[in-house]
Amino acid sequence: MTTHALWQGVIPAITTPFNADGTVDHDFLALHAGKLLDAGCTGVVPLGSLGEAATLGFDEKVAIMRTLVAAVGDRAPVIPGIAALSTDEGVRLAREAKLAGCAALMVLPPYVYSSDWREMSAYVSAVIEATDLPCMLYNNPVAYKTDFSPEQIAALAAEHPNVQAVKESSGEIRRFAALKSLLGDRLQLLVGMDDALVEGVCMGATGWIAGLVNAYPKESVRLFELAREGGSAAAAELYAWFLPLLRLDTVPKFVQLIKLVQQVVGLGSERVRAPRLVLEGAEREGAMRVIKHAIATHPEP
Repeated sequence: MTTHALWQGVIPAITTPFNADGTVDHDFLALHAGKLLDAGCTGVVPLGSLGEAATLGFDEKVAIMRTLVAAVGDRAPVIPGIAALSTDEGVRLAREAKLAGCAALMVLPPYVYSSDWREMSAYVSAVIEATDLPCMLYNNPVAYKTDFSPEQIAALAAEHPNVQAVKESSGEIRRFAALKSLLGDRLQLLVGMDDALVEGVCMGATGWIAGLVNAYPKESVRLFELAREGGSAAAAELYAWFLPLLRLDTVPKFVQLIKLVQQVVGLGSERVRAPRLVLEGAEREGAMRVIKHAIATHPEP
């Protein structure tokens, strides 16, 4: 697979399904990945924030990677999120990803500990250098309290040839123009927040690491294609319908919300791993209003 082909199209940040006893449901995971690819998605990103990676054990993460590589085969790349509490754990996880047959890595800053550029660049560099796999940097300062500036991302790209892309989730759309001005086409830019998809594509993003795609894969692929081929005007009608759902991806309980949408539309279960709990009361009622309105007003195919 060519460098650019890795980072094109709609790439689901796939949710982690759980059995009633709390274990990972590998059978459903494999089935779900296949359905996403059938709908036109171009890869799978497990073990991200939406995948509840912070609550998964090391062995569980490796098992998830192996399940997806086996399920996907040669159809599309598996690009796991690599995040850990320690540099050693991140390095070991990256190496296990290569052994499992993953095609590339999504490199996150460490969990919990957020510090200065010297320490963060050393951590990220160690993970990137652990294998020769292509890497995508994941910048999400809201979730991880570490903000890699465009200049810092450019420095990492200059130092590490296998850094090929960046998933930008700062919520600051001007970052795309800043990255382009510094790097040109050196890095592929990917949208990381669902409700910035059209804006990001208009600013040069080639891919979308998507969340609501887990519940609405065909609609997500169609939205991306419209934005890519015709810009904001072409995507406007579908985007207007989709936005209330896409905004569920950008709030603290996005995992519970997206899994609830999956359950309602018949593409998954809302089971989450504690400390997360399924939604109740007014929160659940508010989410259900959004979901039911989307179903009632679903545009014609």
